[in-house]
This record gives sequence, structure tokens and C-alpha cells, in this order.
Amino acid sequence: MKERARILVVGGGYVGMYTALRLQRRLKRELGRGEAEITVVTPDPYMTYQPFLPEAAAGAISPRHVVVPLRRVLDRCHVVIGEATRVDHAERIATVSTLATGEEGTGGRRIAYDELVLAPGSVSRTLPIPGLADHAIGFRTVEEAIGLRNHVLEQMDIASSTRDPAIRDAALTFVFVGGGYAGVEALGELEDMARYAARYYHNIRPEDMKWILVEASGRILPEVGEEMGRYTVTELRRRNIDVRLETRLESCADRVAVLSDGSRFPTRTVVWTAGVKPHPVLAATDLPLNGRGRLKCTAELVVDGAAHAWAAGDAAAVPDVTAREPGRECAPNAQHALRQARTLGDNVVHSLRGEPLETYAHKYAGSVASLGLHKGVAQVCGRKLKGYPAWFMHRTYHLSRVPTFNRKARVAAEWTLAGLFKREVVSLGSLEHPRAEFELAAGGKPSQDPPHNPKGSS
Repeated sequence: MKERARILVVGGGYVGMYTALRLQRRLKRELGRGEAEITVVTPDPYMTYQPFLPEAAAGAISPRHVVVPLRRVLDRCHVVIGEATRVDHAERIATVSTLATGEEGTGGRRIAYDELVLAPGSVSRTLPIPGLADHAIGFRTVEEAIGLRNHVLEQMDIASSTRDPAIRDAALTFVFVGGGYAGVEALGELEDMARYAARYYHNIRPEDMKWILVEASGRILPEVGEEMGRYTVTELRRRNIDVRLETRLESCADRVAVLSDGSRFPTRTVVWTAGVKPHPVLAATDLPLNGRGRLKCTAELVVDGAAHAWAAGDAAAVPDVTAREPGRECAPNAQHALRQARTLGDNVVHSLRGEPLETYAHKYAGSVASLGLHKGVAQVCGRKLKGYPAWFMHRTYHLSRVPTFNRKARVAAEWTLAGLFKREVVSLGSLEHPRAEFELAAGGKPSQDPPHNPKGSS
């Protein structure tokens, strides 16, 4: 390296964290000599391992073990907690909004860089459905997962204590929209948890609850193949879960879920997991995007036509060089993101040192999905598994992939203890309003609305 290199990583998710981790390892000497610096801009001080969110929602894993503290892992990087609002790559300047800039009222902070890694990930893809913004909850963050767990248990408390059959019916009706990984796994784990929790309620039976999965296409879990998708539908229906294929959510206004097949379900719970879209910051850059709003990239993970700009993961349209069909792109999933981050970090180092770049190539190995405790489906290397073997493979695979030995040990310990003791079914919904009791004691009137927190649950 001939001169000092300033590397800016936008995003602290899979790609952002693993790329920065790779860079600080490969550039250890340069960082020590002050010849390089790595800045990571991320809205959260932790990386969330999203495949564990369903188990966190079901109480099988503690929420703090689903996240990885970035400052501890990226100890040689400068971590800035904030949102990148604009990137001017022609000038090599990124504008970042932090909590401090909001307090100061001085506008965004401008960060200059030499090498840019864009890995902001994705956000929930929503539709203009009446009532969706008011009553639905997503399932992409640990806050949403724990909020949903508290909400489900609170609905069971409401149903147990009310004398109004209409309120009871709405409280015990749970609608999940989206038949991908997030929707199916969240539904499977939470239904399993609620079924177990029902034994502690004197007037609620598992048969009293309605669990509804709404999917616009004709199949669910397309990643595990058509055969395993059909098995999953059969397994869910055997558990008295109403799976509605080729059906859309038309409205959830006034706490009534209206489906495209004409069905109407009074409900207090609508979980939206119907897909994702690229992060909005990509539209605030001068970099080329494809028709879906993702960055156009080469197989070396360089943004097409933009030197010193790199991207991977959900934000990048990376050509799949292992595919038989020309023009096919890598799927935006964790399997590719983890491996792309390794190649991306190496290529940034190669570029700084004037070395040839590597081509990202990874043939999709398969998929695993959990449907609740001891239940799952998998298709790995052409082999199909279901039931306990698939569930065990799901846990084994993700335990091997969760970052840091610390997290691996803690998760394994929790799973071991869960096999020895009963499941925890405690709702801590008051955590979402921690000042309410003190405000009441101090003579004030506690707010009925949740505090302004875009990461919090509703």
C-alpha cells in the first residue's frame, strides 16, 4: 500500500460485519502502522443473526444471544452508530445522521473515504393495505421478535380474563402474511410456544386458537423445493394451522383481517413477512441500480462502472457464475451473504495492494427450516429431510454459522438447559413502556401510546 487508505463500510449486518472483520484481520499490520482505517456506519451497535429470531420469539434463545456486539468484535474499526442518508461516490463523501447530529441540529456528518463497501441490507416490503401500518408488526429485528412474543402471551391473558366472546375470539386469532422463511418459521415456533403455554390457562385450549398463514403464491418455502413445500403445508394443517395459498391480505383496518378469498377474521395480531426490498439509501447514491433497486455488481463484487465501490448481500445484484442459465443473479440470502463478505474483504485488500481480484462463485447447497420444537424440513445437496432430522440439521448448521465462539457456547448452553427444564412462557410487555409505572406513581398520566422508537414493537 502506497498511501493511507480510508475504508468506509455502510451497514453492520451479515455483509457489513463479516467484511469489516475480514478487513481488520487482513490489514492488521497496516492498521497498526496507521496506513489504513476502517469506519463502520450502522444504525445498531450489534449485528442480528436473523435465523435465530423465531427461536428467540419462542423463548428458546435469550435475545442478547441473538445479537453480536460490533464494538467488541470489530475492535480495530471505528464504529459509528447512525444512518447513511446520502453517498456521493464521485466526491468520495458519505453523509451520516447520528443521534448526536440530531441533538446538535447541525445536519448530517460528512465522512470522506477512499474505498466504499455498501452493505445496508434490506427493509420490509410493504403494500398500501388499509390498516397495515397501524396494526401489523414485522419480523426482521430482535425487538420485533421479542415484542411479538410478549404480544402473543398478552393476547392469551386477555382471552383468559374477558367475558366477551368477540374479544376472546379476536385475541386468539393470529394472522401471518408471507410463506417464506420468516413467516413459516415464526408461525411454527410461536404456535408451538402458545400450544405449550395453554396448559397454564384454565380456560384456554390449543384448539381455541386460530393460526392463519396467508401466501399470495401457490407454494410456501420455495427454497426447500416443491416436495418439501407440500410436506410443510400438510404438517402445518395437521397442527390445525389454516394455510391459505394464492390468497392476499386486502385489509386489516379496524382489527379485521380481510382476505382476497372473501374471508374475514377479527384479530388483534397481524404479522407481516411478505418479502423485502433494498435499503432506501441506495436510491440516494450516484451508483448504478438495476430494475429492482439493487446495485449492479460484477462477479468480483465491484459496483459496475464505479471504481473503489463494492457491494454484496441484499443490496447487490451479483451474477451467479455457477448457474446454467446466463444472466442469473445470486439469491439475496444469508448463505450467499456470508460467503460474499469473505470474498469482498479479500478483494478490497487485493485492490489496495494492486493484486488480481477473486471471482465470487458458490453453488447453492440447499436450505433448512424449523417448524417448531423437533420439527423441520430440509433439502441439502439433493437430499430431503423432514421432522426431527431436519430440525437437528437446522440447529447444527446455524450454530456453526453464528458469529464468535462466545455466542456459539451461550446458545448451545441454552439449548442444553432447555432440554432439562420446562419452557419459559413469561410475557415482559411492560419493557416497551418502562416509565409508565413511575409516571403514575409521580402523579402523572402514563401515555397509552408507545414511545417514539422506530425499532420498537407495536
